[in-house]
Amino acid sequence: MDMSFDDIVVGAGTAGCILANRLSEDPARRVLVLEAGGTDGWIWFHIPVGYLFAIGNPRADWMFSTAPEPGLNGRALAYPRGKVIGGSSAINAMIAMRGQAADYDGWEALGLPGWGWNAVLPVFRRIEDHFLGEGPYHGAGGGFRVEAPRISWPVLDAVRAAAGEMGVPATDDFNRGENDGAGYFHVNQKRGRRWSAARGFLKPVMHRQNLTVETGVLVDRLEIGDGRVTGVRFRRADGSEVVATVRGELVLAAGAIGSVQVLHRSGIGPGDVLAQAGIAPRLERRGVGRNLQDHLQQRAIYRISGARTLNDSYHTLFGRGLMGLDYLVRRRGPLTMAPSQLGIFTKSDPGRDRANIEFHVQPLSLDRFGTPLHRFSAITVAACNLRPTSRGTVRVTGPAPEAAPLIQPNYLSTEDDRRVAADALRVTRRLMRQPALSALRPEEYLPGPSVGDDEAALVKAAGDIGTTIFHPAGTAAMGRNDDPDAVVDARLRLIGLDGLRVVDASVMPLIVSGNTNTPTAMIAMKGADMIIEDRRRT
Repeated sequence: MDMSFDDIVVGAGTAGCILANRLSEDPARRVLVLEAGGTDGWIWFHIPVGYLFAIGNPRADWMFSTAPEPGLNGRALAYPRGKVIGGSSAINAMIAMRGQAADYDGWEALGLPGWGWNAVLPVFRRIEDHFLGEGPYHGAGGGFRVEAPRISWPVLDAVRAAAGEMGVPATDDFNRGENDGAGYFHVNQKRGRRWSAARGFLKPVMHRQNLTVETGVLVDRLEIGDGRVTGVRFRRADGSEVVATVRGELVLAAGAIGSVQVLHRSGIGPGDVLAQAGIAPRLERRGVGRNLQDHLQQRAIYRISGARTLNDSYHTLFGRGLMGLDYLVRRRGPLTMAPSQLGIFTKSDPGRDRANIEFHVQPLSLDRFGTPLHRFSAITVAACNLRPTSRGTVRVTGPAPEAAPLIQPNYLSTEDDRRVAADALRVTRRLMRQPALSALRPEEYLPGPSVGDDEAALVKAAGDIGTTIFHPAGTAAMGRNDDPDAVVDARLRLIGLDGLRVVDASVMPLIVSGNTNTPTAMIAMKGADMIIEDRRRT
């Protein structure tokens, strides 16, 4: 087999699927896509509630975990990342969320032309096939299907009403640039089935003769010669080692964890980190693996009375049977549920210039993903800090591609993050005391009534119940060429090395104010545009 290609894409997650689609549009160019996971033939990749079975399952998940976190009182967290075509879009919450216009204007203000809101909005519209149709904020005919949820819960309507009583306006669309408000999330689904990046972008073009997709392969490192990436070394499932050469560009799209691992194993990164891992440095870029940002949420749980929750339906044979029948007959009901249905964006304190916390409200409760639902009626009201100031790291622990990375998010390591966490719990308690919820008689289960309202008690509680919302970003950040912490430039080219781009969530210089999958898709579409434009200029 000829292993020489015009373009090579490492990773077939959200970004990789879009890159594969766009870069293979030219039939004269041979494109190779390398994916460590397998195909998405498992039923739970397609039934929306399947995330409960996919997260924490090595068939679908890299099974990463963080190091023990001082800010979480010494706890380590599971750190799910998708390991299948479609990547994390095959196991995530399916929430279609762009963030805020000010996020992207902030990127542009850092010296990154072309990344402001007015520049990225048309790209967001291009990737969508939105149920609202073509309009100023949404598009039709794109690869990512976006629909309204196919189930309603009166208990969530009550929480939305409570938010209104607290001064948070109702909204029917979080994606017009300012996401302040309370409303139901739009989801990446089509008629009750998950709509991953693989379904939307990769599978429709798999027939192309110039596109080769290899699954079940483990990328070792990049091949580098004369200041340029010349190829990639990877291992197939049968143990054979292969080197594929690239005539054009190699694009890393393995995510905020995976792309760092490949760069580090290739000798690209901070020299001290590489030396500790036994890797010979090839290019000093101190920002590779630093600047890790993630959204930490405090999962408050409230017992309630007088309203149905998923906890109640799940623990009866009749209830489970009815859920299954509803899905089989109508493609509706609890099996179509995203992990969170109701969103509330607001400020943790009045001094903030815009919404800085996001609530994910769920008509269910459980100790953690992978454990059974509680046997009492309850809802989860989880608030996350949208713009954390804590910064973490990702680093390889050795030269072998099988070696697990060291992930240290450093949650709650800044005074501002601790203050936001405490204030978010105060906002949660205020929300649950509103008159619209009085008939439900909410009782705080977590963090619990014994936790006081003072700063020290709430910060400790945040450390006890805080958990990731699975949004790692920033570990190969965009920046100016003269910024020693930047990894890629505004056109996503690796600074200091030709023939290599990084196109995934790792390039975000600052994390967006919302869920990260849709912004990653935008980055991939815009990155593909740049690759094609730059190719035409040469």
